[in-house]
Amino acid sequence: MKRLEGKTVLATACGQGIGKAAALRFASEGAKVFATDLNEASLNDVADNENIIARKLDVTDTDAIKALAAEIGAVDVLFNCAGFVHAGTILDATDEEWNFAWSLNVTSMFHTIQAVLPKMIENGGGSIVNVSSVLGPINGAPNRFIYTATKAAVGGLTRSVAADFINQGVRCNAICPGTVESPSLEERLHALGDYEKARKEFLARQPMGRLGKPEEIAALAAYLASEESAFTTGRMHVIDGGWTM
Repeated sequence: MKRLEGKTVLATACGQGIGKAAALRFASEGAKVFATDLNEASLNDVADNENIIARKLDVTDTDAIKALAAEIGAVDVLFNCAGFVHAGTILDATDEEWNFAWSLNVTSMFHTIQAVLPKMIENGGGSIVNVSSVLGPINGAPNRFIYTATKAAVGGLTRSVAADFINQGVRCNAICPGTVESPSLEERLHALGDYEKARKEFLARQPMGRLGKPEEIAALAAYLASEESAFTTGRMHVIDGGWTM
């Protein structure tokens, strides 16, 4: 039997990168997956999977989250993956960037968890998996002020939910990836002006000499979603190729 057979998963930011890989992995493990993204067209690659139901969702829209949660009903697994990486120091940061990052990287998780948690408890429990980062809960890095601050908050949010609902069958964990190959990373590298130089610098800080793969993060997500991790909650799970070792 597949380890997520009979489970219902709600996952965000499934149009590319880690979110896409996770949706496909959950489906391969037997789950019924509601794969969401703001860019509905980006879900075309996962929508033809018989275990995946694609839905457009703006995770900064509280009413949209509530409506989708009501449509789905009880969720066994919530995978919060939506996020954005801002570059710069505190002196570079604008109020607009700060507010947007908190809305997308943190407040969206607050609202998705709040929307699915009552039914999850009523249904006997479940697993919440939040994508954080090694930056924030574990480590710091230059020119990532806003991102580091918001991802640190995801760590606190995760531990708090885990502590509050540990006796009601709900587990809440965070994944803390290092640098992972993704379309968003490619965009950031190109935005730096000298793509080859920027990529070499990213690779130079990786003890393994390579970047992570979305499928490697998805494998950890599937483990945390499943009963194989039933004795694990409130933890920051680092998967960074030894970067913060």
